[in-house]
Amino acid sequence: MLLVISILLEASVAVIAVLAARQGRPYLYGLAFTFVAYVIYDLARLMAWPVEGPLLSGLFLLATVAALVAVWGLYRDPVKSDASSRADRTR
Repeated sequence: MLLVISILLEASVAVIAVLAARQGRPYLYGLAFTFVAYVIYDLARLMAWPVEGPLLSGLFLLATVAALVAVWGLYRDPVKSDASSRADRTR
């Protein structure tokens, strides 16, 4: 039961990351990919798919690189303060 809840939460994070990426933060596609990889891994466990270790290890390596790129993009993205956001809206 917990695995099913985990899959649903991971899929939700992936969908939200795609929606955020479509709003001008393309590096968040990396975060979406990471959580899709988690969903695939957990589905493989849940459904007892005969997936080999090296395939899952490669998928997790790609997911980790994608997450690193996404976090780096978040770090490099300038954060607007509330005051500057309000000033932008009043122009």
